[in-house]
Amino acid sequence: MSTLVLDRTDNAAGRRTLAENLRHQLADEIMTGVLAPGVALDETEIARRFGVSRTPVREAIRLLNASGLVEARPHRAAVVAQPSPARLVGMFEAMAELEALCATFAAERMTRIERQALEAIHEQLRTLIHSGDPQRYHEINEAFHAAIYNGAHNEYLAELTLTTRLRVAPFRRAQFRNLGRLAKSHAEHDQVLTAILRGECVRAGEAMRAHITTVRKEYETYTRSL
Repeated sequence: MSTLVLDRTDNAAGRRTLAENLRHQLADEIMTGVLAPGVALDETEIARRFGVSRTPVREAIRLLNASGLVEARPHRAAVVAQPSPARLVGMFEAMAELEALCATFAAERMTRIERQALEAIHEQLRTLIHSGDPQRYHEINEAFHAAIYNGAHNEYLAELTLTTRLRVAPFRRAQFRNLGRLAKSHAEHDQVLTAILRGECVRAGEAMRAHITTVRKEYETYTRSL
């Protein structure tokens, strides 16, 4: 039986659920090839393997389907999928533009308290660089980006961005395994943060767009190393 790591740490969306932890572990297996494209995901077998009920397994599969890692099939088991390279590029391009817009608005609209909170998250990420824990860095990284979405003070834009992020999240998460990536990611965040704190709207958008573009390139580097 596999061990399901239960991380109950608070993140931007609240406390991680059992289904979310299971989703992360299954996503890891998909990204590393343990679960190959086309493999059927048997809910009963997954529940047995991780020692959980089928309810969180179903929810985890639903979340994986939303991110494009799994294809749901009516009245049949879902199967492991993989977006085509062209579709994945399109997803990242959309993500880059949405996040750039959030950063642009955040530079203009964030309150003093929100800016201070963003700085605090940035410092948390700095301390995690030396720990070499990509999973924990990923979690706090989500909080950093979510703080910018909220700081844009545009609820509809935040919803669109979060929805797109969910679809891209497994691919963003994988690139943190690249050697030295945590430090590079933090340096890219620093460019975004500095622009936001200075109220430099155009620069904030440009820095965020460049950051997400780099994330895509880092993911491509990661996949070539498998």
